This record gives sequence, C-alpha cells and structure tokens, in this order.
Amino acid sequence: MPHVFRSLLVAAALLLPQAALAGEFTDTQREEIGAIVREYLLRNPDVLTEVSQELERRQKLAEDEQRKNAIAENADEIFRSGADFVAGNPQGDVTMVEFFDYNCPWCKKSMPIIKKLLETDGKLKIVFKEFPILGEGSEYAARAAMASQAQGKYLEFHLALFEHTGKIDAQTVDEIAQSVGIDLKKLKADMESADIAAAIDRNLKLAQTLGISGTPAFVIDKTVIPGYLPERALAAAVQEVRDAGGCSVC
Repeated sequence: MPHVFRSLLVAAALLLPQAALAGEFTDTQREEIGAIVREYLLRNPDVLTEVSQELERRQKLAEDEQRKNAIAENADEIFRSGADFVAGNPQGDVTMVEFFDYNCPWCKKSMPIIKKLLETDGKLKIVFKEFPILGEGSEYAARAAMASQAQGKYLEFHLALFEHTGKIDAQTVDEIAQSVGIDLKKLKADMESADIAAAIDRNLKLAQTLGISGTPAFVIDKTVIPGYLPERALAAAVQEVRDAGGCSVC
C-alpha cells in the first residue's frame, strides 16, 4: 500500500490551495480537507493510478540522474581499473563494463552475446567486473579468475567457467582451471593475494554506489543497464553512445 499512501499525499497536495502548503489551516480544516480529498479519490480512483505512475516516473528520473553522477565520480574505477580484465579493443571508442557472477544463469545466457560482440565490433572495449554475490563458489571462482591473469589465461578460463553446466563450486573451478592449462598450484597461491581481495571488495562497493544489486549489469558510458539484454538491444546501447559522439566518461 505504500504507493497508494504516497499517491494520496500527492493528490491532496495538488488539490490544496497554496495556503495549505504553508501550514495555515487549523486542525479542523485539515480534517475537513482530508475528508473531501478522500471522497474525491473514492469517486475518481483513476487519479491514484495516474499519480502513482507519475511518482514512479519521477523516481526513475531521480535514480537515473543519481547513477549518472555516480558514474562520473567513479569513472576511473569503473572503466580503467588495472585489476579488471579487458577484452576487445583496449583503445576502443566505446567501453562496456559487465558486472557478473559465475553462478548467474542470466550471465551464462549473456556470454554468447558478449562473444559475438567481441567478434563483430572491432571498436568495442569490454571490461569484466567480478561481482560474486551468489555464494562461496562464486567468490572462489572470482578470485581464481582474477588470479589466472598472471598466467595469461583469463579469457579462456572465463569462457570455460560460463560454458560449464551446473553449479560452480571450488572443485569445479579447479577442474576447469586444469582443463585450460592453468598451473593449479600457482593459481591457488595467487588467489590469496591481498590485491585480489581488495579489488573484489571495491567492485562490491562500486556496485552498491551505482545501484546495482543483481547480475548481469552493464555500464555503457553514463548509463547503467541492469539485467539481461538480447544481442540487438545491447549492440544498440553501444551504438547509441557512438551516435551521440562517443564516450563522455568511459
């Protein structure tokens, strides 16, 4: 009922004269006005829907503006962190950042689309942000993936993890690592790096700052796109940045 309650308040404010907003009515007058507003809304329930929609529209605009400001303030950490693996063209004209979890089914569904974009868009830079939010297996996989960069195996390992059917846990990660030629002993040692732990922690905090609570989530220039997008929509989001003159912060 919170939307309805807010709708009542907004509708009441719209119906009251300016004096009411200045607090110049008595308690009795306020009660009478409240009764009038209630009766009006009961007779015209469509007003509640209209007001609720307007509230949601304004809230979304405010959230979008807040995210844009957060992206601008954290642009270096989002687009140019040395801890993240970069795929595609490092000097690309548009950068797309993906926040993901190896146990996220929608991230698995997104991976063929990401691969296709890498193959077909020679001007696209993609930054992979480890965002392990789905349990210990995800956190283990994220640390292992970041550690695999020291062996030059990140992308191959990353793709193999997403191609696995079923849950990703520590044992599965180790098996996949070996299957792509990773030195498991070195990987396990590198996984304990304080730098890797700090990078993942920064990603978690960064996601919170950007209002990202699930995976996958994409950041393309000044826009946060939460959730899965089909290939055409994701490519269109990249093209929209190009059509606007290119990256403004990425």
